[in-house]
Amino acid sequence: MKNDLSSEIAEWLTQFVTEKRRNLIDEVLAMRTRHITVVLENIFQPHNASAVLRSADIFGIQDVNIIEDVYEYTLNPEVAMGASRWLTLHRYGQPDPMPYPGMRGTKAAAEARKALPGNTGTCLNQLKKDGYTIVATSLRPGAVSLYDLPIDRPIALCFGTEETGLSEEAHDLADTFMTIPMFGFTQSFNISVSAALTLQTLTHQLRNSDIPWQIPAEQKQEILVNWLMRSTRSGDALVRQFYRDRDLEIPEKYLPKEEPEEC
Repeated sequence: MKNDLSSEIAEWLTQFVTEKRRNLIDEVLAMRTRHITVVLENIFQPHNASAVLRSADIFGIQDVNIIEDVYEYTLNPEVAMGASRWLTLHRYGQPDPMPYPGMRGTKAAAEARKALPGNTGTCLNQLKKDGYTIVATSLRPGAVSLYDLPIDRPIALCFGTEETGLSEEAHDLADTFMTIPMFGFTQSFNISVSAALTLQTLTHQLRNSDIPWQIPAEQKQEILVNWLMRSTRSGDALVRQFYRDRDLEIPEKYLPKEEPEEC
């Protein structure tokens, strides 16, 4: 979407939201960043993944990358508190290998997915191409303290599954390991706590630095349109009306989704 057209759509949608909502959107968007992104690899518990999304939204992170090789991400709305509506989610999942209905979410489903080629490499290599330094949260030797982690370049913070942490592939592809200093008998955090502590620390450092952390204007416009759409009951329909009124072709992403045929 070109920036000028995006601006027109945003202006069109603004008439359908309250002034209070539009002001809030502008305030939140001004604090959003893509300098830090989050990667979740095969998170099993829906409440943990949803809590990470909630923390990402709270601390101004726009993008979350979800790898679903073993476990499919499912939203826990009571924990996420609507956070996923305001984030850009990049999902790296597999075609459904389930041989029969009802298998999804079971241990057998997880085992079936393990036999498929993984998406960790696809996700992390794409982030590398996009200019991100891959940071694996890890207790392995050589891990740098959270407080000493360089943030002068864009970073992708990787968090692994609850039981075993990040995969070997994620460790191999990481540019650096990072750990949260701990001083008790227990040497581990719940993944959602780990993510919240990490994001709070790094975003605070980022916003108090001279690093250009804010989202570029053109990207902001696209996010603004999405947020305005989600702030109305019929956002997609309103955007389609915008295109029809100007005799413009409606982009496929705004067209109604076809319902799958029943077997």
